[in-house]
Amino acid sequence: MLDTGKQRFCTAYRSSSLKERSSPSSALTARENQPSSKPLWATSPFSKERCCGRGKISLRPDQKVKRGFGYVPQLGNVFPSLTIRENLEMGGFIQAKESIEKGIEKAYQLFPVLADRAKKKAGTLSGGQRQMLGMARALMTQPELLMLDEPSAGLSPKVSEEVFSSIVDIHDRTGTAIIIIEQDAYQSLSISHRGYVLVMGQNEFEDKADRILADEKIREAYLGG
Repeated sequence: MLDTGKQRFCTAYRSSSLKERSSPSSALTARENQPSSKPLWATSPFSKERCCGRGKISLRPDQKVKRGFGYVPQLGNVFPSLTIRENLEMGGFIQAKESIEKGIEKAYQLFPVLADRAKKKAGTLSGGQRQMLGMARALMTQPELLMLDEPSAGLSPKVSEEVFSSIVDIHDRTGTAIIIIEQDAYQSLSISHRGYVLVMGQNEFEDKADRILADEKIREAYLGG
């Protein structure tokens, strides 16, 4: 599901698969207490699962990143003891110094709140600001595919809306393809082009996001009505 014009195929977990579409962003949702994050972990830089049709490959995390993967985990997505700027520098660890500086400048343009607190420790940020920093860090390597694991977890409805608005802004301004795994199906599907409904980690249903939201039977069966 990389928005690059090339035919790609990414197997996430069991029979759950993501095929390249013309749309640049997708949402995966699962019933409560189901293993929704497993597919995202399987394609993250930290896993050796099948990815991009290449079979199981043993690569270091930095090599996965060089292949175009950006990953923001649900928890532990920032370094609390480092400043905002230092977190961004860590995100660009495989880049040349000049590229890191350009990446930081772009991050501050995308997330002005981070620029305002650049010298503050990441541990002082609010939950929503940490999510923004986590996304900005992942974007430092200019990934082809940005994977977000439960970006609204633990956030208030108002802050959650701000984070999802930031996700839309990321795609609009960078053109990066985005996969969101999210329990808040309505929020994630409302900003996505395509949706995948997972049951026990397997792809139960997929369609255009607006069609899923408009289908009463699917809403009742999988989205809580």
